[in-house]
Amino acid sequence: MLLSSVELDSDNDLEKSVPDENVNTSGSFSSKTSSDPLNNENGSAQRLLVPSNTVGSTMIERIRVTQRPTKNEYVEVYTNDEDSDSESVRRSELKILDESEGNERSLAFEAVPPLLVSVAGLMLAGWLLDAVQYWPVFTRVTELFVLVPVLLNLKGNLEMNLASRLSTLSNLGELDKPSVRYALVWGNLAVLQVQSLIVGAIAGLFSFLEGVVFHSDHVNTYNESILVIVASMVCAALSSMILGTFMCILIIICRRFQINPDNIACPMASSLGDLLTLIILATCGEILLQYLHTYVSTAMFFVLTASIPLWVRFVWTNPTVRDLLISGWSPLFMAMVIASMAGLVLERYIEQYNGLALLTPVLNGIAGNLGSIYASRISTRLHSGEEENYRYSEIVLFLIHIPIEIIFLIFACWFDVGHVNLSWNFSITYLFVSIICVTFTLILAKRLTLWLWHNDYDPDNYSLPYITAIVDVMGTGLLVLSYWLLSEMGLHVENHIKKPHH
Repeated sequence: MLLSSVELDSDNDLEKSVPDENVNTSGSFSSKTSSDPLNNENGSAQRLLVPSNTVGSTMIERIRVTQRPTKNEYVEVYTNDEDSDSESVRRSELKILDESEGNERSLAFEAVPPLLVSVAGLMLAGWLLDAVQYWPVFTRVTELFVLVPVLLNLKGNLEMNLASRLSTLSNLGELDKPSVRYALVWGNLAVLQVQSLIVGAIAGLFSFLEGVVFHSDHVNTYNESILVIVASMVCAALSSMILGTFMCILIIICRRFQINPDNIACPMASSLGDLLTLIILATCGEILLQYLHTYVSTAMFFVLTASIPLWVRFVWTNPTVRDLLISGWSPLFMAMVIASMAGLVLERYIEQYNGLALLTPVLNGIAGNLGSIYASRISTRLHSGEEENYRYSEIVLFLIHIPIEIIFLIFACWFDVGHVNLSWNFSITYLFVSIICVTFTLILAKRLTLWLWHNDYDPDNYSLPYITAIVDVMGTGLLVLSYWLLSEMGLHVENHIKKPHH
């Protein structure tokens, strides 16, 4: 679809030229300035008159108005695409972006429910990690402890990148047109399979090698190494297929009901992704352990590896996502290296400190989710040519975090989840650590997203992996330090828990 001309009609009937931008749906933008009137070659152009603050990209090409339009300004849009959903452009309720005041006011109301759901998912993930750490596969192949935070971080980044990309495209109106929505959704799901299989294989190999280097006393075999790699690949691919489909449906529903997916999608992707990934990883590991000394894992590795070229070919034939095959890989692997530090810390202290398996994913997850919401909102604003109200968003997200953490502590204490000794000293210390993490995360999300944008990197593909990986390391380190300090002071001494018999 070609955008031939844009014309602004204000109250004083002054014509204003605006830059017109071509966008491909994979997220790379190129701009050109045009003030020429419509030059219709085939004479079949449609003429739409819509409010300028609701103009969007049901036409793939989008418009960025250089000056903030007044409420009485209108944009006259000409399009040659007969398949365009012009009715959705005419309807004022399907705005590309909410007006700034309304958008900001909705942040708290829209972000709190998914954050509470994410806390429930993170608690379940922590409880599950606390339970499966005694399973035979984890006691036999200890490298899986290193793999857990690495894989959770990488998998979370894949789904959150997908959520951030689709949220931006949804707010820009790209998903309003059925044919474009179909290509984008299926293309992004195929990209997710390519990324998950490659990332899963590298994460498994990296975790195993890291375990060999830092635990030279453990006897490692080929069978154990291929088990870790295959379990990682199966887990990554299967959870991506399930969660990716769910995220696409969620974002389309948000668009239909005029809810900003930036406030919802990333927390849901992160929390549900952790829980689903842990379930699949533990189950797959236990099954493969039964065939440890056979060639089952090797055969599965070759089958999974052979499927990668098929997914690559499918993505390559879809022009809307083709660029994603070569962009956005560096932050994923840098995040893997960073997150592996948290994995080493977790492996070292998970059995020593009571409740660490529960508190770590919750602390890191809440901070990472708030940072992902903030970064996703900023990225959408940057793509749309508007400016985020940074102070308001930071205050709201910071204040949201405190009652959510308190609710989590009350729930964990009430139901004795994860064997955590939530004394007053420990609870206050935990809240203090969480405040430090969230404050740091919000500052990091803002500065990193703006830096990436100004250096011609799409924040939707680059910012979230770095944010979540750094938060994982910082949160895990501060939490272990809190345990150690309280133990040294004699204020929190219930550690060194005894392993239950399996």
